[in-house]
Parts: sequence; structure tokens; C-alpha cells
Amino acid sequence: MGVVIESEVWFPNNSIFIFIFFSCLLSILCFSHSKTNHSNTNTTTIFDQSLPPSLTSFLICFSISSVLEGLGSVPAEYELAEYGFSREQMVLSLCVGYAASLFIAPVLGILADLIGHKKICLTFCILHLFVGIWKMITSHPNIWLASSCLGLANSIFSFSFETWMVVEHDKQGHRQDMLNDMFWLMAFLKSACFIGSQAIANWLVGNSFKQHIGSLSTATVLLAILSIIPITRGRKEPAKLAASKDYQASFYTFVLCDKRIWLLIWAQACVQFALAVFWILWAPTVVADGREVHLGLIYPCLLGAGMLGSTSFPWFVSGLLSVRTEDCLLYAFCVAGIVLSVVSYDYQEIGFLVTLFCLFHACVGLILPSLARLRTLYVPNELRGGMMSLSLAPVSAAVLFFLMQGGYYRNIENSTIIAFAALGLFSAAGSMYLLKQWGKQLHNDWHKM
Repeated sequence: MGVVIESEVWFPNNSIFIFIFFSCLLSILCFSHSKTNHSNTNTTTIFDQSLPPSLTSFLICFSISSVLEGLGSVPAEYELAEYGFSREQMVLSLCVGYAASLFIAPVLGILADLIGHKKICLTFCILHLFVGIWKMITSHPNIWLASSCLGLANSIFSFSFETWMVVEHDKQGHRQDMLNDMFWLMAFLKSACFIGSQAIANWLVGNSFKQHIGSLSTATVLLAILSIIPITRGRKEPAKLAASKDYQASFYTFVLCDKRIWLLIWAQACVQFALAVFWILWAPTVVADGREVHLGLIYPCLLGAGMLGSTSFPWFVSGLLSVRTEDCLLYAFCVAGIVLSVVSYDYQEIGFLVTLFCLFHACVGLILPSLARLRTLYVPNELRGGMMSLSLAPVSAAVLFFLMQGGYYRNIENSTIIAFAALGLFSAAGSMYLLKQWGKQLHNDWHKM
């Protein structure tokens, strides 16, 4: 007598999406209400007054660029499979992208500080435009060159838009509290736009990826052009290449010789490494042992959790909780590290595993704007791009190593890679503890401003 095992495709309950949406909405609205009832004359946020037109325009440009970035990464594996790439070739394409980021991205950060971040943001759009046009006119584009371009674009996206916004904010003399709001708004909008990019990709492709693969390239080209327009408009940034020697001296003095900034670099590198490892391994982890899962519905849950985490940032910074940023980051890093430790330790039921993934992204949603705030406290604006791009170098090197050893040669298990990411997050928590001890004087001076 045979035994028939029925397979059931697991997908999250629809109520989860409703819960995340209303949780984000309540977090924002309740914070606005608490600011009204507990107003502080020395604190001004977006809930007290509207954003300046320049910052509103920036957020629109950043949102379009976020959709563009998401559209380039969401269907990547399906696209490579459609071109006939094997698993090993897919891993090598990722390696090419991270190798390009390892050797070129740090130079781009320094170059951005010297010639202006608007120009580097424009480079981000041009890279996506180039890849989109190439795929439109070529049936089998050189995927290695495309991976290099997209890897560089991803690196630029991770540092240049934030630095451009901070520099423009400082030039226009807006209050520091407005800058803190911009940090969490950028994190919130990036996750929301990534969800939007998934919806656009699904709508364009429909039920046949092979027949409609060209429509994704067309959408990429249109979005790239749409991003270029607001970036090229407005006043031009003056070139500062003549001051490169002064920049080198300043970077050595205020970045390389400051142990507090090295702690920030390490913390940023650890969270970026954990995120890179997560997005590479989350799907293989969920479908382990032949489990059937609707991955397309889990993806927006994860990003929605990140949105919810970013809305908690103003509560900790200027809300009723009012926790010091270093303490907030210490706890968030510890929770994220514990979550990844549990994931790497043992097999988990799908629902519990997805819950852990959502908790991890909620922590990341809080960590990213918090680190951005600390960079504003410790890093001079004219050196911010170089400092942020410097933190990408160890991330790219580590991911490249684990991709080759784990993904290509299969010498390292996925659980081991996730465990290394968890250790990195715990070490980042330790760096926040040290930063708290070494930065007390600067913190007290900041609050007196």
C-alpha cells in the first residue's frame, strides 16, 4: 500500500499585510499626536511643518531611483535562468558585481566628495540606462559587464544619495531635526519602492517571463530617464578637484585617525554584510528540504517589516522614548544577531522562520537611519562619501569570499555563512558600546546646540 504525501504551497496570511500597513500608519500618526501634545520649542520635525521644496524634490528623485534599483535586482535570477545560465554561472555573475564594487566603489565615494554627489547619483542612473538599452538591443547581452555595472550602481545607491541630501541640507541651513526625519523617510521610502518595483515587474512580465523579458528593460530605460531629469535640473555643483590634496589631508586626520569613525565604519560594514547574506540566502533557506513556498508574497512582508522598523526611529530619537542613539543601536544589533543565530542553528517551521526574517528587517529598518544620524554627529559632510564607500570594501570582500567558497566550490554551508553574519552583528553591538564610551563628550555638546 502506497502512501501519498500531499504538498501544500505555504504563503503568508493576507492579514499580515494589513497588520503591517496599519502598524506603520499608526506609528506615524501616533508620533505626530505625541509631538503635538508634548511639543518642545527646540525641536522641529516634519510633523510640525512641511518639508522644504528642495527636500521634497529630493525624496521624489530618490523614490524613482529606488524603484529603478529594485527593478534591477528583483527578477535577476529568473533573467539569468532565461539566458541559460547554470547555478555556478549565476554565482560568478554575483562575484563579478561584488568584485567591481570592491575595487571601484571606494574610489567613487572619494570622487563624489571631490566633484559633487549629484554627478555620482547621475552616474547611478546612467549605469542603469546603459544596461537597460543594451538588453533592449541585444538578445544575449554580456552578463559579466551588466553585473559589473549593476554592482557599481548598487554601491553608489548605498552611499551617494544620502550624502547628497545631507550636503544640500547643510548648505540650505535647515534644522538638524529635519535631517533626522529625512533619514527615516529615506529608509521607509526605499522599502516601499522596492515593493513597488516587485509589483511593476510582476505586472510587466505576467505569466510568461520569456515573452515579456524585454518589457523590463524598457521600464528600466524609462525610469532611468525619469531619474536623470530631476538630477540634472537645478543649480550645478562646483567642481573641487583642485582641493584634492586638502581632501587627502582632511580624510587622514578626521577619518583614518579617528577611532570613533572606525567603529562606525565597522558597524555599517557588519549590517551591510548581514543584509547581503540575507538577500542571497533567504530563499534557499525558506525552501530547504523541498518545502514549497510562495516567495513572491514573503518578499513584501520582509520589506514591510523594514518600513515598520524605520517608523520607530523618530520615537527613539525625538519621541517619548528618547533613547540615546548608541544604546538604541546596541539593542537593535543584538536582537538582529540573535535572530540570525537562531536561523543558522537549526531547521525552523516556515511560519516561525518568516517571523524571524521580519524581525530582522524591522531591526535593520531602525539601524540604518540611526547609523546615518551618528555619521552626521561624527563625520564631516565633505568627507561623508569617502567614509561610507570605505565601509563597503570589507563587505564586498567578505561577500566575494563566501560566494566563491560557499556558492561556487560549496566548501561552506549556508548556515555557517549566516552564523558569520550574526557574529558580525554582535561585534557591531560591541562597537556601539565602545562608541558610547568614547563619544560621551561630543554627544553632550550636540544636545546643547
